[in-house]
Amino acid sequence: MQALPRLGENLSLTELSSLSWLSLFFTPGLCSPNPTRGRHYWIPTTRRLFGGQIVGQALVAAAKSVSEDVHVHSLHCYFVRAGDPNVPVLYQVERTRTGTSFSVRSVKAVQHGKPIFICQASFQQAQPSPVQHQCSMPTVPPPEELLDHEALIAQYLRDPNLHEKYRVGLNRIAAQEVPIEIKMVNPPTLNKLQNREPNQMFWVRARGHIGEGDIKMHCCVAAYISDYAFLGTALLPHHYQHQVRFMASLDHSMWFHAPFRADHWMLYECKSPWAGGSRALVHGQLWRRDGVLAVSCSQEGVIRVKPRVSESKL
Repeated sequence: MQALPRLGENLSLTELSSLSWLSLFFTPGLCSPNPTRGRHYWIPTTRRLFGGQIVGQALVAAAKSVSEDVHVHSLHCYFVRAGDPNVPVLYQVERTRTGTSFSVRSVKAVQHGKPIFICQASFQQAQPSPVQHQCSMPTVPPPEELLDHEALIAQYLRDPNLHEKYRVGLNRIAAQEVPIEIKMVNPPTLNKLQNREPNQMFWVRARGHIGEGDIKMHCCVAAYISDYAFLGTALLPHHYQHQVRFMASLDHSMWFHAPFRADHWMLYECKSPWAGGSRALVHGQLWRRDGVLAVSCSQEGVIRVKPRVSESKL
């Protein structure tokens, strides 16, 4: 049996595939009913902890404090300080309410003795109802017909007309080891990068095999996935005019509607209806391949930019 890395130790993509998401989220330490510690996986280029990791681990801690017959239906989170990738995160769970139908748990993530994140998660007993409806899933090509993220970046980099500033950025993205697979729907051509709407769609799934497992496990992985490239949707119309100086999530909410598997392809539909005051709002929907709406998400983040310097024609 392969030994698990120490809590707080960073993991590579190769280790992620061999250990599986199960061992990453459901470690002996993280499953304890007492305050628990979570290790770190992919670290963004910002050198701050990835928000999706904190949301996912907080949901793990909350889920282990409720009975097996209730499932998360919503969570609401605030990021209050930047996470330090050099130390573990301590998750403290408060049993706010345990009711017949609904149970609420409050989770605080702590580093250096201070909270970096607070979250409330609500769990519900299954309650069938004849009142049901959902909107329709967008019609898009299946993931098998689309280029994966790595192949798409390679295609852009082969274009001799690609501007150097984009080439540097794409090479930086290509060098990252992200534990999820992505296939963009209708990726923009180079001549359309300057005129984009604040919306995007991509197929997404967790790398590696999770299996049927507990729906709570898939919800935790979906929480991790939901934060990836989410706030960036608001920047799509502005990349050409402005350079990002600082960008971070302020809050994050999720609603879980139907069972799903996070290691199967799901369509992530992201839209930004508003940006202003150095903040932006984004909404997202995760669709199963069979057209069932599985998860809805919303997030507000801070975005500070500076004008791009015009290049000299001399």
